[in-house]
Amino acid sequence: MSKQDPYAALRIKEFNIFLFVRFLLVFGWSMQFIVIEWEVYSITKDPLSLGIIGLMEIIPAFTMALFAGHIVDQNEKRNLLALCTAAFSLISLGLFLLTSDTFVGHWSTKTILYCIYGLVFFGGFLRSFFGPTIFSLVALLVPKKIYHNAATWSTSTWKTASVSGALFGGFFISWIGVDMTLCLVFILVILSLIFTFSIEKKPILNKKIGEPMKESLKAGIKFVFQNKAILGVLTLDMIAVLFGGTVAILSVFAQDVLKVGPEGFGVLNASISMGSIVTMFLTTYIPINRKTGKKMLVSVFVFGLSIIAFGLSSIFWISILALFLSGAADGISMVIRQTILQLKTPDDMRGRVSSVNSMFVGSSNELGAFESGLAAKILGPAMAVIFGGTMTLITVVTIGAVNPTLRDLDLTEEIEANQVEA
Repeated sequence: MSKQDPYAALRIKEFNIFLFVRFLLVFGWSMQFIVIEWEVYSITKDPLSLGIIGLMEIIPAFTMALFAGHIVDQNEKRNLLALCTAAFSLISLGLFLLTSDTFVGHWSTKTILYCIYGLVFFGGFLRSFFGPTIFSLVALLVPKKIYHNAATWSTSTWKTASVSGALFGGFFISWIGVDMTLCLVFILVILSLIFTFSIEKKPILNKKIGEPMKESLKAGIKFVFQNKAILGVLTLDMIAVLFGGTVAILSVFAQDVLKVGPEGFGVLNASISMGSIVTMFLTTYIPINRKTGKKMLVSVFVFGLSIIAFGLSSIFWISILALFLSGAADGISMVIRQTILQLKTPDDMRGRVSSVNSMFVGSSNELGAFESGLAAKILGPAMAVIFGGTMTLITVVTIGAVNPTLRDLDLTEEIEANQVEA
């Protein structure tokens, strides 16, 4: 067995360009999310309004997911990414205009709020295409023998951009205001669009071009539900994200519980992603292929414990530590999930499988935001978070008991086989 090269994927020029494009997009999207959550809660002072943001995004993201996967598998990936990015720039421009003095001074608060919800809804539509496109494009940029390494770097880049966007989003609110921060997001998205065209067009690997949509979607769903490892890891992450997510109501903690202002709000958000970044970079040196399933279960269990600790805390530095640990555990589970998906998904089904993944995990982020907002309104923010963490722990124990395929999963032989074939 050859020694693992932690920088294998980074030696490919187009993959580096892709990482830069993804960093700009996620950095901008993350900063935009932070700013909009802050602005909406500042306008309404109602935690349920934060839940509505999640609901507005999940409706189109969930309902369009399978259709988007079919479209991605039938079309060229580079141009699809460029098209999605161009559309995203329109959302960023719209949010900037809505928060500028021109609109704020002439439109009612309710009108501006509803327009923000509308743009978030459009963003959810785009999300359904972004995920499958990016997942499919990664597999076209690197050879199969380093899929696991590329998945780690891609996920690490996403998290690095998340932590930077979350951190700077909070600071920029204080430094230059909401509207100019959103203007900066628009500039970053346009820059990412320009660099996207530095990636060459890629071949379409789907041999069933023109396949009826009904048959295409049925094949994708059937594949996921017949693969116990993929189904188990998606279900585990879906429940953990649905009940264990705290990001949606962090502005409530920052303003009303910890009273740390926009800078503290940015630090709280950033601490989650910082924990993920640390562990994900470590996995480039310490592979997760051995006892993969058990590592997945343990990481999500630790995530649930950290979320409960955050809910119990009223001290800022303890809250930061709890969120850091939750991010660290989440980072491990994300790398494992992406590695399993990349290794076990056929090339001609990547769009559809990624769409099912976004239905399970991606959409549960937004549904989790709605659940968190609703639970915070009913139970209070602290009890809502504790409840979510407890549900996560129960889910881990249950899935570990009923899904031995996931529990006993080990990717060592599969990864080594790919290296030998290459």
